[in-house]
Amino acid sequence: MELTGRRCLVTGGGRGIGRAIALALAREGAHVAILARTGAELDETAALLADQGQTALKLQADVGRREEVDAAIERVLAAWDGVDVLVNNAGIQGPIGRMEEVDPEAWMQVVQVNLGGCFYCTRKVLPAMIAQRYGKIINLSGGGAVGPRPFFSAYSAAKAGVVRFSENLAGEVAEHGIDVNAIAPGAVNTRMLDQRLAAGAAVSAEEREQDQRLLREGDATGERAAALVVYLASARSDGLTGRLLSAVWDPWETFDVEAIMATEAFSVRRVQQQEN
Repeated sequence: MELTGRRCLVTGGGRGIGRAIALALAREGAHVAILARTGAELDETAALLADQGQTALKLQADVGRREEVDAAIERVLAAWDGVDVLVNNAGIQGPIGRMEEVDPEAWMQVVQVNLGGCFYCTRKVLPAMIAQRYGKIINLSGGGAVGPRPFFSAYSAAKAGVVRFSENLAGEVAEHGIDVNAIAPGAVNTRMLDQRLAAGAAVSAEEREQDQRLLREGDATGERAAALVVYLASARSDGLTGRLLSAVWDPWETFDVEAIMATEAFSVRRVQQQEN
């Protein structure tokens, strides 16, 4: 087990991809804290972790509220005297539809939770990571982060922000031995899919077709994303930082980390026009 003894905090750990990540980390021997808004979902994930022989630290909080995040992470730091791995997975899809027609407060809440939550959680664990001169921060990106996704402006904008936040932070903390990366989990059959299906004509015909295919054939477990998180949490990925990785499409199992870090591969950059 390659994560034995590592102290891992997973936000949005009550269900979906976050639950899959928590279970995957525990299978590799990590100590796992799970943070979510809903107590019943925390209890369900904790029970599954107990089946694997792990006692989870349950934290009920809304990542969009700084005071709740601070209180929850203070509990983790008091219990563990530090965090080795932070997985910023918690997120919401928010309003779907034309930008001028969606509720402005709901739009801004998506940015507050998806991007603000990354900031709140990260700033709270960083001092301990800096003191121990080691850490892994893994941020969940998502659909629309690197290309247009009409009718999902809030979600896409927030997830694009997560990617740039990750790259900026990677540059700030590299000297302390802390790696920061973003991952695109791929299409997973979660509650967000149910919300998109319910939106009907509020989304494009192409998006509806993709969602119907995902309903029939999609990943219902998030295991591929969880496996990538395990890789990024492990010593195998030491020194890989400031990158956006696709759980589905990138050959991360066979990465040459030094070679990748010598290039701008797996980063988001403006495409330059080639001169003739």
